[in-house]
Amino acid sequence: MILIAAVDDAGGMMFNRRRQSQDRILREKILSLTGGGVLWMNAYTAGQFPEGAPVQVDEACLDRAGAGEYCLIENLSAKSHGGEIEKLILFHWNRRYPGDFFFDIDVTAPGWALLETEEFPGSSHEKITMEVYAHA
Repeated sequence: MILIAAVDDAGGMMFNRRRQSQDRILREKILSLTGGGVLWMNAYTAGQFPEGAPVQVDEACLDRAGAGEYCLIENLSAKSHGGEIEKLILFHWNRRYPGDFFFDIDVTAPGWALLETEEFPGSSHEKITMEVYAHA
């Protein structure tokens, strides 16, 4: 699976059971990256996409995403699925928000290699940074 998540500078994803932030251009970027391939997510995450968006919704999205398929998470722990991740795409808000739920894979740990970095302007964020990782 190719895992996608958006994080703040502290790795935060959620605060008080709500996403920290959202961005229209980021959603467009994610759909573009998938290239029409399968994009899994749970119902909470699907709520930020327009009706009819090419997404597969399942509460067990991390279990359902197969090889080469994408999975976007906001409120799920990824750590137990680390061995199934072919690539990891992190979008950084480049801000620090209050957080109480954090991304739980340490990409600075041995075993992960940064393949690509790209910065782009968002609709609600001056700069969003995309980092693509793979197992080293």
